[in-house]
Amino acid sequence: MPASADLIAHLKTRRSVPFPLMAEPGPDAATLTDMLAIAARVPDHGKLAPWRFIIIDRAAGARLGAFLVELAKADDPAADAKKLEADAARFSRAPVCVAVVSRAGPHVKIPEWEQLMSAGAVGLNLLHAAAAFGFGGNWVTEWPAYDRRVLDRLGLAAAEKIAGFVHIGTPTAKAEDRVRPDMASIISHFEG
Repeated sequence: MPASADLIAHLKTRRSVPFPLMAEPGPDAATLTDMLAIAARVPDHGKLAPWRFIIIDRAAGARLGAFLVELAKADDPAADAKKLEADAARFSRAPVCVAVVSRAGPHVKIPEWEQLMSAGAVGLNLLHAAAAFGFGGNWVTEWPAYDRRVLDRLGLAAAEKIAGFVHIGTPTAKAEDRVRPDMASIISHFEG
């Protein structure tokens, strides 16, 4: 089977789009559903689907941002305006944000580590799907992913974790590449 030049070019140049370079429009509901279906086509030993998605549109992201500001003020009444502004905008920096939720847990046959890796693969596949539909994506966690109050607000069960927040929008410019690892320094050959 011949290689797809477009796919190879994408994989060789894949780059997260910085938030300042993301704008409207975001994907419509049907496109986002297609993107999530692509994201879910990952290795999943045992067919557990040890992950799920929470869609946060810009309006919901603004409400969640207001909640983050309340938390920040409660935790630090002297929090500076710059931090509060960043928290207010944290979930409205792109037209849509998808929380990838890991549901990994103990299983008689499938190690939890494999379930976690499957959730990671979902995040990367979502970035690839965004690019395939002409959008840019940025996968972050940041402090809200680790704060139980935020997880409760998002409706996560006690055993669930955020694998990442994938922000999706239309790129306004090409992002500059970053330094990549020297391949010779990360490849070895097992000689037996």
